[in-house]
Amino acid sequence: MTYQTEVIPSGLSRRTLLAGAGLLLGGPVAAVAAPAKLKVAVFSKHLLFVKGDDLARTAADLGFDAVDLAVRKGGHVEPDRVKQELPGLVAAIRKRGLEVPMLTTDIADTTSPFAEDILATMADLGIRYYRWGGFTYKGNTPITAQLDALRPAVAKLAALNARYKACAMYHTHSGVNLVGASFWDLQRLLDGMDPNAVAVNFDIGHATVEGGLGGWINNFRATSDHLRGIAVKDFVWGKDAKGKWQPDWKPLGEGMVRFPEFFRMVAAAGFNGPLQMHFEYEMGSNTEALALMKKDLATLRGYLAQAGL
Repeated sequence: MTYQTEVIPSGLSRRTLLAGAGLLLGGPVAAVAAPAKLKVAVFSKHLLFVKGDDLARTAADLGFDAVDLAVRKGGHVEPDRVKQELPGLVAAIRKRGLEVPMLTTDIADTTSPFAEDILATMADLGIRYYRWGGFTYKGNTPITAQLDALRPAVAKLAALNARYKACAMYHTHSGVNLVGASFWDLQRLLDGMDPNAVAVNFDIGHATVEGGLGGWINNFRATSDHLRGIAVKDFVWGKDAKGKWQPDWKPLGEGMVRFPEFFRMVAAAGFNGPLQMHFEYEMGSNTEALALMKKDLATLRGYLAQAGL
């Protein structure tokens, strides 16, 4: 996957450039299919108040295309029940016309409880992607040494994923002592590894927290070879009750994230993986939460349409 924003003049699509190239070379211009529209998944963590077919119906009624299922402790499926419960829940979701492109898990490495059960069940159901990670830096050991020490475990996970044709996407959070918050560390951690086995789930909200002016742009470019998933949320900086500056999560479009610019970059990168919506701000009652999710989804679809996605 190649980042191409700097080589595509403003206002020109890849389709236009390819057609122009054909004319310049004097050859026939082949029809170039329009890219498939991105499908939007709701992270099921935010719908824990509905279960089973009610989850499927609610996600469909809200207008989502897919569900990112939480298969982790406290999620819609507990890891030790994945073989028994995941197939039925996935079937209920698909019956409503929605997809299940990915799972969110507690898997960190091959020793994580029920990791292989989850991967085997995913493979049986035709689900390719899952979220993994959650590494933290500890003590005074140099960061680069800690990353190098993690690489063998990541390589083993990549090999296990390859066996099940699965792809683990490391979710990029913001915060102190978190691997992936700085992004360059993910580059080092994943360098030389198959991006179809271990990859990045780029959270633009957290990326903006860590680099709101230009850092998020460089970080998106730095991880583009391993980009397989994208999560969206919005925020502004605010002070908590103790006067400490903290990210204050907001409805989509009410914060600092530069979504139009971001999705132009996503389009130029040719991204076609799972796109997930997160809702981290206070949403009130379940009824109010559903109304806010629907509103945020409409806002997101507007950004995607502007970018041709």
